Amino acid sequence: MRKTTGAPLEDDMERHKPPGKFAFLPWLLMISGDVQDLAKGAFPHPWLGGLGVAVFAVLYTAAVVLGLDRARLGTRTPRLLLLGVAVTAYALSLGYGGEWLMCFPVLSLAAGIVLRGDRALAFAVLGIAGSAGVIAGWHSGAENAMITGYGSVMSGMVTASVLRLFETVAELRETREELARSAVERERLRFSRDLHDLLGHTMSVIVVKAEAVRRLAPRNLEAALGQAADIEAVGRQALTEIREAVTGYREGSLTTELDRARSVLDASGITADIRQSGPPLPSQTAALLGWVVREGVTNVVRHSRAQRCVIEVRGAEDRVHLEISDDGHGVGSEPGGVPGSGGNGLKGLAERLAAGGGSLTSGPDGKRGFRLVAELPVDENDGLESDGEERAA
Repeated sequence: MRKTTGAPLEDDMERHKPPGKFAFLPWLLMISGDVQDLAKGAFPHPWLGGLGVAVFAVLYTAAVVLGLDRARLGTRTPRLLLLGVAVTAYALSLGYGGEWLMCFPVLSLAAGIVLRGDRALAFAVLGIAGSAGVIAGWHSGAENAMITGYGSVMSGMVTASVLRLFETVAELRETREELARSAVERERLRFSRDLHDLLGHTMSVIVVKAEAVRRLAPRNLEAALGQAADIEAVGRQALTEIREAVTGYREGSLTTELDRARSVLDASGITADIRQSGPPLPSQTAALLGWVVREGVTNVVRHSRAQRCVIEVRGAEDRVHLEISDDGHGVGSEPGGVPGSGGNGLKGLAERLAAGGGSLTSGPDGKRGFRLVAELPVDENDGLESDGEERAA
């Protein structure tokens, strides 16, 4: 009994299911009239005719079954079997003086199965139809020749066309399923990157501010309470952003990320020098640059041991340049990483920017420090962010 769940899809697959390996065996009934005449003694040497019929049926069955097996279709065995069917068909027809003409449409059908998708199909079918027409015309007249030839052509070509149609539909279905799986994997990758960037930054902020609370509490309770309030605000904001990221609607804001960067750097004891110039940025461009600021500042706070960090945004009509540099010990990846190697966050950012037509480069900045540079084209068709034209530290 078929399950009711997903019934429309199952019905669609059932309708487009290709014929089974034994679907074409009933076509052997086309020669049943000749077999009956043979059994009644209408032909000489009935035992020889019966042997020919048996060989024809066995070879036809084997050729069709193997021809419908996609794994064996391109091998030599189906073609050799088809050749055996052809030899037997011509032997029966010529041996009995032009009788057994119905063997040729059956032979052409087998050729359509075995040779479908092959350039030799048209030549084989036309050769079978032409020779069948000549034999039929020689013994039975022009009308019978046309009927036999036309039937042979249609039998082979229609069979091959129908099978190719079924196979094309199956290939399209497989391609659609593969595209769906690929889309799911891309969405999972996007989601994992969002969570990595979001949670990595948020946890860094919480850790830095918690350390500030611990340092300030013994000597300045009011300042410590302020830092604790910031931890609460950051946690609440992180919860909101996670919910938005899960639903796929989260769009970063460059202005917001620059403000957060200043707060995090100040809490970490790092002097922040933030500069922004140029026209307002499209929202998509600003969102991508917001992720760069978030990841870059997170790396500075975690790994650089810097005293000063400079964030500069220079916008133009067609392109925007973002640079984050520090005077730390020159490592911008995971703890213990080598300069310029980049962690998963930087790799994800590079792929994000590349998808938007931009680029991301990183590496040591002179003898000390680390520099992260992002460039993006400006999409004029996107909405504009409500930043001012210039914002300096």
